[in-house]
Amino acid sequence: MMDKLKLTALDADDLGVISAAVQDALVAVRDCAWFKDERRFVLLLNRFRWEADPTVDAAYSRTHSALVFNEVTGVHHHDIPLDKPDRMLELLAVAQENDHSVTLRFAADRAIRLEIGRLACHLGDVGEPWATPWKPAHPVE
Repeated sequence: MMDKLKLTALDADDLGVISAAVQDALVAVRDCAWFKDERRFVLLLNRFRWEADPTVDAAYSRTHSALVFNEVTGVHHHDIPLDKPDRMLELLAVAQENDHSVTLRFAADRAIRLEIGRLACHLGDVGEPWATPWKPAHPVE
C-alpha cells in the first residue's frame, strides 16, 4: 500500500502546496458541494499523484481525494455548468486571493470563488491509487 497524502493549509504558503498536489485533478460538477449550514465546501477529486516516484510500481498514478474548505460563508461560480452534473472539470490551481477569499481555477476559464472567514483547508486521499498511462501536460506559452 502506498502512503496516502494528507495536508492542511492555514495560510497562503500552505495552500500553495495543496494547489501543487491537486493540479490537474478531475472533478465532476456533482462532486462539488457547499454545506451551507456547516460552512463547508467539499470537492471529491480524481487526483494525479505528482508526488509519486515514477520509478516505483506504475509510472503514473491517480487516486481519489477529498479537498475540504471550512469557514466558508459564500460560494460564487464562474461558468460552472451547474445544470450538467456529469460534466468533468480539470482543476488547475487553488489560490488565496485575500484574507477572505479562495479561488479554485479550472480549465476553460471556469472558476469557483469561496468567501471564507479564515483559511482552513484539508486535502486527504481516500482511496488506493491506480495506474494510469497518461501524465497531464500543459503547452508552454
